[in-house]
Amino acid sequence: MTTISIVGAGLGGLTLARVLHVHGIPATVYELDESPSARTQGGMLDIHDYNGQVALREAHLFERFQAIIHAGGEATRILDRHNTVRREEADDGEGGRPEVDRGRLRQLLLDSLPAGAVQWGRKVGGVRALGGGRHELTFAGGPAVTTDVLVGADGAWSRIRPLLSGAVPAYAGVSFVEVDLRDADTRHPGPAAVVGTGMLFALGPGKGFLAHREPDGSLHIYAALTVPQDWASTVDFTDPGKAKAALVEQYAGWAPELQALITEADGPLVPRPITALPIRHRWDRVPGVTLVGDAAHLMSPFAGEGANLAMLDGAELGKAIAAHPGDVEAALAAYERDLFPRSAEAAREAADNLALCFEDNAPQGLLDRFAALSAQ
Repeated sequence: MTTISIVGAGLGGLTLARVLHVHGIPATVYELDESPSARTQGGMLDIHDYNGQVALREAHLFERFQAIIHAGGEATRILDRHNTVRREEADDGEGGRPEVDRGRLRQLLLDSLPAGAVQWGRKVGGVRALGGGRHELTFAGGPAVTTDVLVGADGAWSRIRPLLSGAVPAYAGVSFVEVDLRDADTRHPGPAAVVGTGMLFALGPGKGFLAHREPDGSLHIYAALTVPQDWASTVDFTDPGKAKAALVEQYAGWAPELQALITEADGPLVPRPITALPIRHRWDRVPGVTLVGDAAHLMSPFAGEGANLAMLDGAELGKAIAAHPGDVEAALAAYERDLFPRSAEAAREAADNLALCFEDNAPQGLLDRFAALSAQ
């Protein structure tokens, strides 16, 4: 029997394991975290009907997915730096891009896999080709394994990618600072009113806020700045008071209601430089190994496609393996043939959207984009 090893228990790797399971094909997922709850899984995701939802249907999980959707979460507000509402859209209820908590979606996928399919606490220490498409994985903990099919689903700094490509993520010119405001309607009514019931874009030249309301009533905020890559090293993020002061200084002249998204933050402020792989990242076919998700096509979040593409990658790779029994290379070649143009298109959109969000006339570029989409 062909052995399939998936490195990384994110959405892409788990979707691949689930689709293979649906087709009666066993696979093992190796994850460096010690348990499913070892770290938080991030905020809300909008799952698109043309890719993420397609993957969930292939995984026979669409009905269960519908039960965890955040009702009303598709609502969108666009503000300028003066806190003036420039566009507001209600959740239309049609489910084209419903919002869901990343952690709950990941748990749904984990719960759909047989016991033992995910091996926790297995950090890849090394990988080497054995010939004939087979590879050996060594781990910081636990015995080495050999595998016929190796899939890198291990994110931006993939340990598997170097088998295929010398590309490494580069700074995209924008850094986020991530903050949370908990129990917002009661404890933070001002920011709660600014964000609204769904997604917020508050944009100005070179900076802005991206935020969303989570199902538990908290607000998840990303303060976005076009700053040098080393900017975060100039701020003492171990001291929330100092970090808030330094960050608010970046928003001098912005409306006090928007500055409050920073000053009222609960807990730590977490800097997150945004990195991306080349827009048209691809590789020559290497026997027995491929990539899914950010390992294959890391891009900025400004197309909202990262999680959706990761799940679609997993579903499409699972289908390809099922469609080519006994012929791994045909399966991987078929998968990559569609992967490359699909991911290049999304990466180009992400790069273009990042630029227009922070233009000198922001938020006008984003308003124009929404208007064009509405006219279609």
